[in-house]
Amino acid sequence: MTHGALHSDADPHGALHNDAEPHGAPRGGTAPRGGTDPWGDNAPHSAPAPHSAPAPHGEVPHSGSDPNHGHSQGDQERLRRWRLVLGGQGADGTGCSLSGADAAMDRTLEALYGSGGGGGSGGDGATAGRGGGSQGAASGARSGGLGGSAPQVARWLGDIRTYFPTSVVQVMQRDAIDRLGLSALLLEPEMLEAVEADVHLVGTLLSLNKAMPETTKNTARAVVRKVVADLEKRLATRTRATLTGALDRSARISRPRHRDIDWDRTIRANLKNYLPDHRTVVPERLIGFGRAARGVKKDVVLCIDQSGSMAASVVYASVFGAVLASMRSLATRLVVFDTSVVDLTEELDDPVDVLFGTQLGGGTDINRALAYCQSQITRPADTVVVLISDLYEGGIREEMLGRVAAMKASGVQFVALLALSDEGAPSYDREHAAALAALGAPAFACTPDLFPEVMAAAIERRQLPIPDMAMHQ
Repeated sequence: MTHGALHSDADPHGALHNDAEPHGAPRGGTAPRGGTDPWGDNAPHSAPAPHSAPAPHGEVPHSGSDPNHGHSQGDQERLRRWRLVLGGQGADGTGCSLSGADAAMDRTLEALYGSGGGGGSGGDGATAGRGGGSQGAASGARSGGLGGSAPQVARWLGDIRTYFPTSVVQVMQRDAIDRLGLSALLLEPEMLEAVEADVHLVGTLLSLNKAMPETTKNTARAVVRKVVADLEKRLATRTRATLTGALDRSARISRPRHRDIDWDRTIRANLKNYLPDHRTVVPERLIGFGRAARGVKKDVVLCIDQSGSMAASVVYASVFGAVLASMRSLATRLVVFDTSVVDLTEELDDPVDVLFGTQLGGGTDINRALAYCQSQITRPADTVVVLISDLYEGGIREEMLGRVAAMKASGVQFVALLALSDEGAPSYDREHAAALAALGAPAFACTPDLFPEVMAAAIERRQLPIPDMAMHQ
């Protein structure tokens, strides 16, 4: 059994998705798989995705002389799905053959995940296999691979969009870049026009920025702009609404209008006036929300680690930085750093310019970055500093922690995010995270959807909405 991503609800390690299309692609195997060249003249490239029945429920079918004999239609469908997952060699146990659209889909998977998938452009063929069988292993022959040819890769990119949904296409593209070393091909405009753009692709393009020829840069900027526009459309409205409300509530007044009364705080402040006989509280003192006056109410400093592992966080933070900069009640500063510090505040009107102003990779000097941010703070009590970093510090640890402590003592609201992305649990320096928590600045990962709530809590100086599973204990 391979550890595949052609998954179902019943078996996350190797079955096709419940709907008509496979929902992913296998992520590796044990023995290499033999087969034909997926770029042969007979490979169809535009057949419709097959219609499928429910996914298998975890049981691997046994092989036999005639796998279809005596099986119901549901059993045959399970065999077909397991065949697509396991790869088709004798050891897969299905004995099932594919034709038409199934065979074409199988070839697109074989090109990336078959035994030869690592041989085309720098991958590891020994680990790229998708199925069993001794034929490929014995002969040592490659079964597929995208090769080093740009036309072949462009053709494959078109094929996967034919047979798989967008979310799966993005995963397979990412795997192709990682497993087959196809980053260099992204320097060609034809490749950029063929790929399905997402946050991860933007991160890859940013890492290649300095090596990108001029003929490719315009295409790359168009790809990045499309992703940024999609993110802004999804995140901007909610962010502005959430933070506008937080800014309105940040000013407390003692004689509020009825609609502006903060009933929770008012009741707490008047509990001493509780009348047991009437079971009520007499509110001698009202506490309410003020309305934010025109002009800048809060200063926000986004301090972003641009080391290679933080690529997705850089993309999201740049988008949020542009959104925050568009709000008149906030004065937003955006600083990126590795071992040097770059202030990109002047570029905040266009997040694409911000992203191309970053340089992913290199070392990390958090202390130096915080020193610069600290020097820009003029109103500590009205300032929120957001450090987005995995906390792997290459600078002076004691000074870094001392700067955080000094900022908090002066009244700055300090937020430490281990990641600003939806990629799952991040890798981070646990010792430094624990040290920040001891200073009253817990470090936690944050998804883009949660970020507006985190900022609203920081602006209102209330407890941060820290995800339980991500919080460092």
